[in-house]
Parts: sequence; structure tokens; C-alpha cells
Amino acid sequence: MEPILTVDKLKTSFLTSAGAVQAVRGVSFTVGRGEIVGIVGESGSGKSVTSMSLLRLLPDTARIDRDSSVLFEGQELSKLSLKELREIRGQKIAMIFQDPMSSLNPLIPVGKQVMEMMKIHHRELSRDELKQRALELFQAVRIPEPEKRFSSYPHQFSGGMRQRVMIAMALANRPDLLIADEPTTALDVTIQDQILKQLRTLQQEWGTSIIFITHDLGVVAELCQRVLVMYGGLIMEEAAIDDLFEAPSHPYTLGLLASIPALNQDKDARLASIPGSPPDMTNPPKGCPFAPRCPHARRVCAEELPPYVSVGEGHRSMCWLLQPDAPANDNPFRKEAAV
Repeated sequence: MEPILTVDKLKTSFLTSAGAVQAVRGVSFTVGRGEIVGIVGESGSGKSVTSMSLLRLLPDTARIDRDSSVLFEGQELSKLSLKELREIRGQKIAMIFQDPMSSLNPLIPVGKQVMEMMKIHHRELSRDELKQRALELFQAVRIPEPEKRFSSYPHQFSGGMRQRVMIAMALANRPDLLIADEPTTALDVTIQDQILKQLRTLQQEWGTSIIFITHDLGVVAELCQRVLVMYGGLIMEEAAIDDLFEAPSHPYTLGLLASIPALNQDKDARLASIPGSPPDMTNPPKGCPFAPRCPHARRVCAEELPPYVSVGEGHRSMCWLLQPDAPANDNPFRKEAAV
């Protein structure tokens, strides 16, 4: 599949009074045309910072390493000026954020906000043409009675409808790549399912590539074709969605899968969890960041970052246990680290 996006050795840090927080520590991946790629991991793993770094939507305290490369349709985004990058944002690459209430202006009707998204990149369109396109977008994302809801304000919409408005805004300029940063987190499961189906339909009809960021593997299974599992600012495992669920190869992925409740699970049984806490990213471990929480860790895991190992076509994993000469069990961490 031809890549529309190629990210190579992306490193992003934040300057703080306690030192530099190394949020992303050398992430490399691709997104194919028309492909939906999921990025999954717990809070603090670097998922959202990775997505924000692509378009440099970061605070002034952020620093992206000069050796990082973000190649989009053959154009190196990291070398563009902010003025040049604004021509990309919203037009060729668009984002859907997690909380629509903090992203939508509460004082402006939603229809006008969608029109403004198009006006920025299409100044040649008249007001009537902009409104007509906005109404068509409302229909595309299944907002009922578009004409009536066009003049409504964000507080007059439900959470699911507000998220549909955000999707309409993101799709206003028919972007080639859509980045969805946990867009269903605050929604109930019924509305969540509707939003996921909507994204899948739009991807199929328009051929838009999607990066879908979430902490929920169930959502990934329903929507994505390929998934990146992140932890400690690194990609721990990358695989096609079927391979990830049928043959996971990294202990962190196994822990995430074990924490998903089964339909036939005893309701009185405790859900599985991964003991411990994510690493301090102001002083990340020199070895595998998951080693202190890993029940299978070896001494080498704490001392040196493992290389990627290919475990199948398009399936790679960063784990010393996959090396043919992996040492015997010499876990240097306390035994209660076991999952």
C-alpha cells in the first residue's frame, strides 16, 4: 500500500522546571492511502503528543528533535514555516479532538463554524455556496434536520451530535488524512458505535486515511486495519489488527488484552490489571520502559533498549524475549510486578 504519511525517528520533549519530559522518543511508522491506523496505549504513553507533533500543534515549551522526519505526500512537514503549515492544517490534514465542548466556540452557531473552516482555504466561495456545502456535510455525518440545526449553538446539541459537528468541520475541506484523538472517549457505547460506523463509512466513501488514537482496544478492533501499541514514548508493537488479537507478542500488549472484560466473565471476578505505574519521562529508563511492570522481564531488559524483531509480515515487536538467545529468567524487579 502506498504510504501517504511516513514518520521517521520522531522525538518530542517538553521543557519543565523538573527537566525535559521526553514524551516521544523515536517513533517511526507509516499510514497508507485509505488506511485506518490505530494508536493505542494508556495515558502518558505518547499517543496524543505524537499526533500533535505531526502538525506542530504544541505549546511553546515543546521541542521536536531536528532529526525527526514527517513526510506527507512527499513533502517534509518538519521543514515548513508556520505559514506554509497552516495551508496544510485543516485542508490536507485535519483533526478531531476529544472534547468538542472545548473545541467549539459556544458563542457561534455550529453552521457558521463549519463555514469558517471552509472559508479559510476557499475564499473564492460565496456565502451561499459555503452554507450549501456545510449543509451537505451535516447530511454526510447524519445530523438530523440540517437546515434547522445549522443555526443552533453547541450547548443545544447532545455530546454525540457535537462530535458529529466536529467531524463535519474536520471533513470540511475533504482532507487526505484525518487524525482522530480519542473522539469517542466521553460518549456512551451506543453513540460511540454510531460515531465509529460514521468514520468507517466516510473513509470508504471518500478514501480518507485515518489515524485513530484511543486507549480502548475494543474500539481499535472495530475500526482499524493496523495498530501501533505505544508505551513510554515508544512503539512497543505494530501489527495488522487480526495479528494483534490472535498472536500478540509483547508483554504490554498481552497485559492490555487481558484487561478487556469477556462477555461470559463472572461478574464478581476482578478485572485483570497491569500493576505499577508508567515511567517518569523526565528520566526514562535506559532499557525497556515496561520492564519494571513486566512479569517476564530479564536483567537485559533493564539495561538496554531492545531492537525491533519481525514476528510476521508487517508485525514487529520491541522485546528481548523474542531474541533467539534470550537469557533465562533473571528478573531483577520485585516479584509482585507479575501481572
